[in-house]
Amino acid sequence: MSDTQPGSAQPATADLPALPVTFRPGRTRAVLIVSAVLIFGTITAVAMALKGLGPGERLSFVLTALLLAGVLLLLARPKIVADESGVTVVNLTNKRRLEWAEILRVNLRPGDPWVFLDLSDGTSLPALGIQPGIARQRAIADGRALRALTEARSTAGPEAPRG
Repeated sequence: MSDTQPGSAQPATADLPALPVTFRPGRTRAVLIVSAVLIFGTITAVAMALKGLGPGERLSFVLTALLLAGVLLLLARPKIVADESGVTVVNLTNKRRLEWAEILRVNLRPGDPWVFLDLSDGTSLPALGIQPGIARQRAIADGRALRALTEARSTAGPEAPRG
């Protein structure tokens, strides 16, 4: 893992992160996971502490807590994994694998809630793994790193389309 490709140490690629690299909204993810655990624990404790509830009512409290925690954990799922062969974008409910050549541009404009990937098929894919919500500077740095990786990787192959 610590080995780099021989002959690839060029000044233009010196600032690129080592592959594989995973981009996640770290602080947002931490807040969501802690909130999920606290909400589940609190609602479950209240269900057990309330006198006069039957087993079915207690179970409904716990199931509601489980549902709320599940939604929060689903919101904590997004990530972007870049490796030698391409990028995997994991959003809330879907996962998409892209080759480097498929990504034309990485966009994070002011006011955007997350990164958008312009693809060679003419579509744009939201990539929720980089979002400037709580940690704006981190998201900007991650967006720049993904852009640099995309530019370096998509032009590296002889079959990379240009134009």
